[in-house]
Amino acid sequence: MLRLRHATAVVFFTGFQCLVASGLIAGTADNQVQEAVWPTKAWPVSTPEEQGMQSGTLARLVETVGGYKQDSLLIVRHGKIVLDAYYAPYQPNITHDLRSVTKSVVSTLTAIEIKQGLLDSVDHPIMDLFADKQIPNIDEAKKAMTVQHLLDMTSGLEWQEKSYTPDETLMRMYQAPDRTAFVLSQPMSDAPGAKFYYNSGNPYVLSALINRKTGQNALDFAEKELFGPLGITSARWGRADAQGVIDGEAGLSLAPHDMARFGYLYLRNGMWDGKQIIPASWVDRAREGRVKATFGFRYANLWWSLPEKDAYMARGRHSQLILVLPKLDIGHDRHFAG
Repeated sequence: MLRLRHATAVVFFTGFQCLVASGLIAGTADNQVQEAVWPTKAWPVSTPEEQGMQSGTLARLVETVGGYKQDSLLIVRHGKIVLDAYYAPYQPNITHDLRSVTKSVVSTLTAIEIKQGLLDSVDHPIMDLFADKQIPNIDEAKKAMTVQHLLDMTSGLEWQEKSYTPDETLMRMYQAPDRTAFVLSQPMSDAPGAKFYYNSGNPYVLSALINRKTGQNALDFAEKELFGPLGITSARWGRADAQGVIDGEAGLSLAPHDMARFGYLYLRNGMWDGKQIIPASWVDRAREGRVKATFGFRYANLWWSLPEKDAYMARGRHSQLILVLPKLDIGHDRHFAG
């Protein structure tokens, strides 16, 4: 079991990678506040002991993580790398498909739209934003669906994506000539906001909204407003659909050090090197998890959370995870199984 004393932390499991980044907001072992470190160009390197961690414990952690067939384990404390391990045949600097971790990046881009005034409010009705789409079954419930409902997986749209069989809604979306219109054309099964239901069509529509509000697809907008400022250079993000929309539910790939930069932005409450990239309130909502989800989790802004543990995370299929643990002494064991 790994314990970080006086640590604020971020933990990453990305695909078969495991990435752990921890603290600089809370005190170190001697309760001194650490000066902010910004790894825009490169991550500084340190010994574990210099950052209040034990090499022996981390060595055991490397063995444990390897037992779960992970690809890599990277640990940062106080903005400095203290462990950077890779498991054969995986190697450093190789980009990794993050699957649904992509959704949390789309959330972050939506936050940037709000901060820059490109989108007036998360309470804006979705159907008003896509009024030109030919949607055959608009009713009062669908008219009430907002951007925030999509961010919280409470849109109320009828949806199925469990076994990824051809008849499921998600797979039919990918066959549709206009995927955004397909999502919005699904019937309503619940009133917006009434119920959590995981629906990858929601972030697809949010990605389409990025095109509308910025004149760029999600990747181009991210390169300028998110990846660029953070020093992220490894991003790959699939192909755009016939309408020029990048898949908002999956498809983003990043290398480990760049993945750590994204999580570090949330650890620093949306701040990066003196610039507020996203509002701190956006991070707070993700951390609080306003919506009751499944398996004991809560949800908000396309992030999962465990508020009683002060933990929130971006989760991708096949054990991909970015876990942010502010303020806590941290114990890890089965978390590394993904």
